[in-house]
Amino acid sequence: MAAKHIRPQLVFADEDGNIYDHPDLLMLCRRGEEFTLPRPDELTPLPDESRLYLLPGRHALGLDPEGGMEATDETAVAAFVCPGYTVTGIAAWAYGEDDAPAPPLPMFSYASVGYANGRFYVAAKQVDTDRRQIFSGIRDSRITQGAQALIKKFPRNRLVRHLAGCALETCCPAARNLALGRFEAPLPTSRRCNARCIGCISLQAEDSGFPATQDRLDFTPTADEIFEVMSHHDTRAKKPIHSFGQGCEGEPLTEADTIAEAVRRYREAGGVGTVNVNTNASLPDAVDTLAQAGIDSIRVSLNSVRPALYSAYYRPRGYTLDDVKESIARARAHGLFISLNFLFFPGVSDTEDEFEALGDLVERHRVDFIQMRNLNLDPELYVGVAHEALAESGGLGPSMGFINFRKRLKKRCPWLEFGYFNPDVRNRAKPAESEKNDA
Repeated sequence: MAAKHIRPQLVFADEDGNIYDHPDLLMLCRRGEEFTLPRPDELTPLPDESRLYLLPGRHALGLDPEGGMEATDETAVAAFVCPGYTVTGIAAWAYGEDDAPAPPLPMFSYASVGYANGRFYVAAKQVDTDRRQIFSGIRDSRITQGAQALIKKFPRNRLVRHLAGCALETCCPAARNLALGRFEAPLPTSRRCNARCIGCISLQAEDSGFPATQDRLDFTPTADEIFEVMSHHDTRAKKPIHSFGQGCEGEPLTEADTIAEAVRRYREAGGVGTVNVNTNASLPDAVDTLAQAGIDSIRVSLNSVRPALYSAYYRPRGYTLDDVKESIARARAHGLFISLNFLFFPGVSDTEDEFEALGDLVERHRVDFIQMRNLNLDPELYVGVAHEALAESGGLGPSMGFINFRKRLKKRCPWLEFGYFNPDVRNRAKPAESEKNDA
């Protein structure tokens, strides 16, 4: 049955964690401060390797077609959608008058989920078909053997030991791929950071109410240790990608000199893989240093291109959004491939004001690629942050929807590509001259 004809029912959980579909209430989505039915073109069958989460202290909220929104006495349910998909509508819930305050939710995304015709549907759209973080069909023993082989080959390399531990203990997808010798090699380098992101996954204050999902690197690898990992990965991966700036570290630009030394050695030794830096782009001079050393691309993380909302989330120390824009300008001057890691949140990211700000940035600096990733944070916490940050400029504004947002960006910037993962830019097709001229 076509998605446009589907009207999924609300799903909820009982006190034992069993999940049911409601016989009378329809699935609702939250977009910012709006509660609405899911857009038919944004419904997707729940992808493999996704998970359903129970939301304690929160009542499932659905729509009675005759009477409007209605809260149940049962627990709300959300979906964590697997990589490659962008959430287009957040799960809807309500609180009872006598409920104790619910603790903050862990740092995941919480897609709205419903049930129809024998299957679950989520408010999400696939943005990348790359299977680099899909491990179904791969035996755990292969990952274990690969991680142990790395340690055996490089017994004194602290970075290898750290990444092998990530593969075996926290099941980090990037570290598991390194152990398997495929796709993208993670190269965490920095213990320091010059931002205090509300949603930082490697360092949280004790009073934040939610723990970090990863442990931050507790040493600074040497250029030799980094070079060993890069060189070894080149011998195994078909189209190797090497990425600095991982979830288990701070800001890689704060270690630009060490990274530059490793990259120079890699290039001098004949390394031909893509070298990428995932960064907050806070230090323009460091971008110059790394470009001169031989990196190919940068991926700049942004929750917003509106200064007030950007600062409210990143809480930068010693830099501003203008420095981020200057780093992007320098990356363009060096001919680097420029991606944005745009942390998408329905009803905050897909508004008219955000579209204009993001479109101006992409157009001015000819950004190549936008990774439409999900902002992983308790939705009520982030909506509250956004509401306060944007209060003086008119608030959040209405949501145009993910598909319209992406379609309008593409129309304004025809060269722009969308995805979820860092592309292999050394082996990608170059745009035709006609496409360049169209821009």
